[in-house]
Amino acid sequence: MVKLIASDIDGTLLTGEIREISEKTIQLIEKLNKEGIVFVAASGRTYSNLKRLFAPVCDDIMYICENGALVKYKNETLFKAVFEADVASDIIDGILKKDNCEVLISGENTSYLIPKEDSFVDHMKNFVKNDVTVVSKFEDIKEPILKISVYNKFGVDDVCDYFDSKWNAVAQCTVSGKCWQDFVPPNVDKGSALELIQKKYCIESDVTMCFGDNYNDLTMFEKAHFSYAMSTAKSEIRARARYVTMSVESILSDVEKMINFNL
Repeated sequence: MVKLIASDIDGTLLTGEIREISEKTIQLIEKLNKEGIVFVAASGRTYSNLKRLFAPVCDDIMYICENGALVKYKNETLFKAVFEADVASDIIDGILKKDNCEVLISGENTSYLIPKEDSFVDHMKNFVKNDVTVVSKFEDIKEPILKISVYNKFGVDDVCDYFDSKWNAVAQCTVSGKCWQDFVPPNVDKGSALELIQKKYCIESDVTMCFGDNYNDLTMFEKAHFSYAMSTAKSEIRARARYVTMSVESILSDVEKMINFNL
């Protein structure tokens, strides 16, 4: 029987134009939690953003935030990885110099923007719904940096190889969405975060389930026997998962039904 379920959010649990977790999914998470099955929100999003998103069950689930750079459970920090200041400064400066690219800088407490366009601030505040602090330069940030992201509204396909080749020696570089490429400290990813949870709570991979749709989810697939790629994912991502699904909610419902059948 499954004991741990980790799911990516954007493009996976939230598909298309959906921006809120459905009431049915929240109810399923509650039911599974009562049966001792822990749900993990595994995302590039910030901790505060995820807590708001899962508000009805926010104190009952685990969080793999910032693509694995921050792992939280019941407000306890289980893991945190931060950049060396000089590395972070170099990456941020490089992004700012690249045409059409905006930079998102993640601290544990807020997201920092050094915006080129006001529309990027609006996007992060009102669409992504992050806590946002606008600064004029890197030196204005007074807390350690967990993740740095490139945002290109036209898509990152044309720039991701450039950024990857520039910083892959000092950061873990991953495409996390059509418009996003993320950088976290070396050897940090969703898979290593999921493995940390498994070891801490003595949960084997053969009772672990995960869902994802993009390259930053591939390392989770390696840590879960029941690995699901979304049917909308690219073919190379679907090929790396054991199963393919159109809906996370439908699989959670199947797990819940199986529990009731075995009672």
